[in-house]
Amino acid sequence: MAIQHGEHQGKISLEEFFALLESDPEHRYELIDGYPSMMTRGSPDHSIIGANMNRILGEQLRQRPCIAYNSDVYIELADKANCLCPDTSVSCDRRDRRATRAIHYPCLIAEVLSPGTKAHDRGIKADLYQNIPTVQEILFIDTQVMRIQLYQRETDYWTMRSFTHNDTIELPSLGIHFSVAEVYEKTTFDDSFAEE
Repeated sequence: MAIQHGEHQGKISLEEFFALLESDPEHRYELIDGYPSMMTRGSPDHSIIGANMNRILGEQLRQRPCIAYNSDVYIELADKANCLCPDTSVSCDRRDRRATRAIHYPCLIAEVLSPGTKAHDRGIKADLYQNIPTVQEILFIDTQVMRIQLYQRETDYWTMRSFTHNDTIELPSLGIHFSVAEVYEKTTFDDSFAEE
């Protein structure tokens, strides 16, 4: 989702951030280094891809103690200065089961990239996600080309691989796999859907 800086330019606390969310339910915000940023809506493809990811993960994790969350759920970082809103996240940690405002222990994060947020998402947000100890994998899903980048945590570094078209993505931390085509199903990239 695209980010724009609104009227809330000053640094605020996490409690003030949650108060902002409650006072302005029409808009979505993220808190980065104590500064709130308003998020604008994405394209139809952005929405479809996010829904596809939630469906794929939800179906494959049905018999597991893991929950796939959509963009309504925030991730609160331990530093209390960052509260992020990825398009999809998964937590298998029991401590997140009763979360009321945000989860704290995600193992997977997926961001659907918009043209205006690509650098932001793969820059500062990627750094913040990589600093969450429980995160094992991060997916960056492009909306302009059929390409998914997978970042995976190794012992003391991260690796990155790109997937496209007929590739299959494996997420070892969750023991699941799915095709790139399934993520882009019913988008403008899906020729089979366009022909119907």
